[in-house]
Amino acid sequence: MEDLDPTYLQAPEHISAPNVLPNQPEEVNVIDLSRLEDPEDVQNVISEIGEACEKWGFFQVINHGVPCDTRQRVEKTAKKFFDLPMEEKVKVKRDEKNPVGYHDGEHTKSVRDLKEVFDSYFKDPMVIPSSTDLEDDSLSLLYNKWPQFPSDLREACEEYARHAEKLAFKLLELISLSLGLPKERFHDFFKEQMSFLRINHYPPCPRPDLTLAHNPHKDIVVLTILAQDEVGGLQVSRRSDGVWFPVKPVPNALVINMGNCFEVLNILDYVILLYTTFKILAIIINEYYYTTKMI
Repeated sequence: MEDLDPTYLQAPEHISAPNVLPNQPEEVNVIDLSRLEDPEDVQNVISEIGEACEKWGFFQVINHGVPCDTRQRVEKTAKKFFDLPMEEKVKVKRDEKNPVGYHDGEHTKSVRDLKEVFDSYFKDPMVIPSSTDLEDDSLSLLYNKWPQFPSDLREACEEYARHAEKLAFKLLELISLSLGLPKERFHDFFKEQMSFLRINHYPPCPRPDLTLAHNPHKDIVVLTILAQDEVGGLQVSRRSDGVWFPVKPVPNALVINMGNCFEVLNILDYVILLYTTFKILAIIINEYYYTTKMI
């Protein structure tokens, strides 16, 4: 069997934690958003989202309005990109000045993740402060880095991002209503935002007993919309007791993750309930893809 690069080696307690219960009957909620079309069922959907946020900080949605063919197109074109020789992929590699593009050296908690990614901003160019100095009012422009091949990767990503952004604002409205707040309570926070699309490629792992594809962590954004393929591997830590549960792939579903930045919004009811820890297992046979949209 092929050896594993030592930079990927994970602490043993993270690989075979005693609090992993993969066969537990309890699962992260799957919520059908088409029920919102029934006025008598709207409040039930809102309540279910609120309960999922309190218990998990995660839930899955189906009939969410993001076309399946749009997502499949991203996955298809992304595979063509990740299959390119490394000398081609690094032509659009991220650098110190611009954090979008290709990258294969991401670390979580000082351990290298077994994956490669391609990132792009929703806005192109993206306007950001030139420095962290509060006295500096100057701005910088960052442009997405698109490869020459596949030539349709940009179009595929931008189309998917438009649909995902609509879903994100709908979810923010439902979460706001679950807190007893006005539907558009969060909208003003995102007039000037830095949403980005990330495509994660997890290659087959020769020693999944020694590493994780993505180490345990919490997202630092407000909301993550995750497209998990049929291979699976995502696990979520239940907030009440730290027990790890698999998030089983559901055809055409999207996984919703509440990030740490909800704390910054100072919503007292959920401030210590929304965000949760998750990790992604390494898989010995299959390669797999996760497409994420973050705001």
